[in-house]
Amino acid sequence: MARRISKKTGLPFSKRNWRFLFLGLGVIFIGYILLWIPPAQGVCSLTLAPILLVVGYCIVIPVAILLRGHREAEVKESRDRTEKQ
Repeated sequence: MARRISKKTGLPFSKRNWRFLFLGLGVIFIGYILLWIPPAQGVCSLTLAPILLVVGYCIVIPVAILLRGHREAEVKESRDRTEKQ
């Protein structure tokens, strides 16, 4: 039995994934801006900036990639319908 390949393909990200991705990029950008502040002994550049960078790179961006949205449920339903036919 041959498998039918759906021609409807798109990006696997839903709106929620994109929001988390841009949130993570914003957090990372703010972290680099705070690192750029000249006084190296300040609280922002020594404490807050590294925390924001770690949160952005290690938490928010992976959540944006791994978060399953409604799009996957729709794709699964369409696969089930095509397999039954």
